[in-house]
Amino acid sequence: MIYLVHGNDALALREKSHELLRALSAKRPDAEVFRLTLEDWSEGKLNELVESQGLFEHKYIVALDTLLSSNESSKEVAKEIAAVLLSKLEELERSENVFILIEGEVDAKTLAKIEKHAKKIWKCDEKEIKERKDFNVFALTDALGRRDKKSLWVTYEKAILRGLEPEELHGLLFWQVKNLLIASKSKSAEESGQKPFVWSKSRSFLKNFTEEELKQVSSSLLDIYHNARRGIVDFDIALEKFILQV
Repeated sequence: MIYLVHGNDALALREKSHELLRALSAKRPDAEVFRLTLEDWSEGKLNELVESQGLFEHKYIVALDTLLSSNESSKEVAKEIAAVLLSKLEELERSENVFILIEGEVDAKTLAKIEKHAKKIWKCDEKEIKERKDFNVFALTDALGRRDKKSLWVTYEKAILRGLEPEELHGLLFWQVKNLLIASKSKSAEESGQKPFVWSKSRSFLKNFTEEELKQVSSSLLDIYHNARRGIVDFDIALEKFILQV
């Protein structure tokens, strides 16, 4: 079974993907959740997730995160991954497991291929800066970019009080770190694939982190996600500890 969440509004994209993951997990509370990104991609892992089944729950929930639309890999690597993934759409559709494709902008040809096999598709278009219950989500991501620990913690607490979920806030922080990493490896917005405003802002934040620190922050956020899913840590406590150590 395949679901696709795609579009050029990165924040809405993360919100919708987390909402979908929560909904599917609520329906299958015993299902194990996996996330496959460029960092841990391999065709073998994908094949295993397509064919395998859990011991006590017959379905896995698998998030395939920006494997088709990522700008972080070389063009050749990106093409290879896209070719493999698109060639297996029929297998993903037939699998007992659930696959959520989380993508940025998807070209018309690729979208047409996915539409033939996806159970449901959501498109997240770019729109004005969103505020939710008087909370500006960019206050959180900007605080991380400035590496302003106090402001980041205060903003996080405000977001929690206004009803935002830790997983949603985690997605926003990961989105910011990903933007910084992409901006650090590009000389222009066009080269990065980002919007000019996002690229320019990300570049202005790079003075606050070394590349190694950004990689460590990204790794820490991934660890929080996976460890929370495995029941090793509480999501909200782990995320708050991360914020206090930024």
